[in-house]
Amino acid sequence: MKTRKILFYLPALLLFFSLRGLSAGTISTGTALNLPSKEVIANMTEEQKQALIQQMKDRVEEIKSMDKSQLTKEERKALRTELKDMKKEARAVTGVYISIGALIIIILLLIIIL
Repeated sequence: MKTRKILFYLPALLLFFSLRGLSAGTISTGTALNLPSKEVIANMTEEQKQALIQQMKDRVEEIKSMDKSQLTKEERKALRTELKDMKKEARAVTGVYISIGALIIIILLLIIIL
């Protein structure tokens, strides 16, 4: 009796895992950028940083122009994570800027506190 169950489930499991393995790399949402680490960005020249930023902008425009209605849930999730990663890298490349309004508020708070 146990051997019948095993003989029944074994082909089903083999089929499941073989199909799962075939579909593992089918996300084709374009070519993702290979973003460098923060240490590599710190050692880049300004021209290299500008080239990296331009590549990021081009990739964002490519993602915006895609027809996302045809993508699966996993592909859309991969695009979102790619965009989040690019946003983090863009901040690392360009730095963080404070607006004039925020600067005035910070100065006023410092005057009030001190």
